[in-house]
This record gives sequence, structure tokens and C-alpha cells, in this order.
Amino acid sequence: MRISFNAPVTLTLTLSALIAMVLAQTTQGYSTTNLFSTYPSSNINLLFILRMFTHILGHSGWDHFLANFTLILVLGPLLEERHSSLSLLGMVLTTSFITALLNNLFFSNGLLGASGVVFMMIVLSSITNFKARTIPATFIVVVILFLGREVVNALSNDNISQFAHILGGVCGSFFGFFKKTDNHLQSGH
Repeated sequence: MRISFNAPVTLTLTLSALIAMVLAQTTQGYSTTNLFSTYPSSNINLLFILRMFTHILGHSGWDHFLANFTLILVLGPLLEERHSSLSLLGMVLTTSFITALLNNLFFSNGLLGASGVVFMMIVLSSITNFKARTIPATFIVVVILFLGREVVNALSNDNISQFAHILGGVCGSFFGFFKKTDNHLQSGH
């Protein structure tokens, strides 16, 4: 028996975020603030652009990290198998960039964590066997339960970016309805 590196994007993302957590602990949060979070800035430079993607690696603590990566580790391998590792990587990077860009445009607070990616994966996983002119019932239920809760929670002041969660869900919806799967599942083999 041997161990398989079955979901390279999921596992690499998880390991990278774990390293970011260890760095945060050893630098008293300096690395998280400067490398693994994004915030509005008038000084747009290479580091600012990098943080538009790396903010998904930074987390406010172990509970935040575990909440996100427990779901990513469950959903990621299934999505990599269905859509391909390269496609999932593109979806993760696109979701990361869109959530950071829009958060920076509309809010003055910073953004860190992979919650937007988690919501993208939750919604994307609910769109299975999509056929033209049909909407899967699982998708409707997920949108009502997960994204509906985020809309309601957006009214509270809890330091959680429901906006990133909602945007992640919108990205997952877009990817699910407009992107064809990349593997043999689509052709029925």
C-alpha cells in the first residue's frame, strides 16, 4: 500500500496555508499582515498584486484555518477529479482575485482567509450533472441555505467577510453553469 498525491491543488493549497499559519505564529502576525492578507492601498505594486492571490493562505487563527481547510479537503479532491487540477487551480485563483479586488474597491477593511474559495467549492459541488435548460435542485437548496445565511449575517458586525462568501458562491455558480467538465465524466465513459 502507498500514499497517493491524489489532489495536487487541494493538497498544495492546504500545505501552503499551513506554512502561512506557522509563519504567522513565528512572526507574531507580521507575515500575515504583509504577505497573506489584502487591504485597500493607494500604493499598487507587485506585493499588492501578489496579496490579491495569497490572502487565501492567511488566517486569523487555527480555528479559522481548520474551518476552511476541513471543507476544502473534503470538496477539493472531488472537484479536481471532476474538473481537472488545472481547471480547479484557475477557479481558485480567479475567486481569490475577484474577492480581493471587489473587497478592496467597496470596503476599507482587509481580507484574509480561504472562505470565498470554500463557498465557491460548496456551490460548484452542488452543480452536478448540469444539463442545458435545467437547474439542479441541490444548487437551489445550497444557495438558499449557505448564501442566504450569508446575506442575513451581512447585517451583523462580526469581522467576517460575508461579502467574500457571497462572491465565492457567485464564482462557483458561474463556473458550474458555464464551464464544461474536463474529464471522462462529461462524456459518460
